[in-house]
Amino acid sequence: MSEFVLGQQSAYPNQYDPGLLFPIPRAENRKKLGIEEGSRLPFLGIDLWNAFELSWLNPKGKPQIALAEFSIPAESPFMIESKSFKLYLNSLNQHHFENSNAVRECLSHDLASALGSSLQIKLLDPSQIQDQKKYPLIQELAGRLLDRLDIEVDQTQIADPLLLSADQNSAPITQTLVSHLLKSNCPVTGQPDWASVQIDYQGRPIDEEGLLRYLIGFRQLGEFHEHCVEKIFCDIKRRCQPEKLSVYARYTRRGGLDINPFRADFNAAWPNNIRHARQ
Repeated sequence: MSEFVLGQQSAYPNQYDPGLLFPIPRAENRKKLGIEEGSRLPFLGIDLWNAFELSWLNPKGKPQIALAEFSIPAESPFMIESKSFKLYLNSLNQHHFENSNAVRECLSHDLASALGSSLQIKLLDPSQIQDQKKYPLIQELAGRLLDRLDIEVDQTQIADPLLLSADQNSAPITQTLVSHLLKSNCPVTGQPDWASVQIDYQGRPIDEEGLLRYLIGFRQLGEFHEHCVEKIFCDIKRRCQPEKLSVYARYTRRGGLDINPFRADFNAAWPNNIRHARQ
């Protein structure tokens, strides 16, 4: 099967192929943030992936479908390039499995091999999602909305950490700030990636206008989702010196996948994997 995009043809696999997975060393991007390979990470975290286009064949050849949730630890030495992940999942479309447990075992083996780390995988039948007490369909990120600010933005300023500051003369506060204006570009395909971001912190108040300008500065930046969140975390940590900090981004899906990185410098519970309106 092929997909036509602006007159160009992209081939999709028609047989199972774990070799399609393309691992990317996390150390390469972390070095840009001053995190040397082998050193202790300044955060804990997880990358929550959701796959909405997972299918395979049962022993009789009848197609089966499921939604998949992948929880990948931030300390894994590799991450997986998203288009290769999409192609790999599509390679399962014509492959026979005994049952969904066999699918999960296959996914776990292949992904762990590519990541250099274990991960958690959930497969959900679409009927399970109807339980809205367990799986609320839509829930916005809670917090004070930065987008309410009427500011002028210099579009040539690209995610400059110098825009970030905290009022050291004010008493420490605990606050959650949210923006829906985070946008970056995939460094592999150049396609836009859209996200909402939630920043929880305890410390001197962060200058909200500077923070919003900083986040908008990702608009022309070519970086992976995971690196964007780690850059936001590290820049706020260094410039504003909060006592506690977490950064969580919910990206819109592309190719049936969405990626939602979370980073924190304290032992926080992993966030609920709940979609917002744009997801």
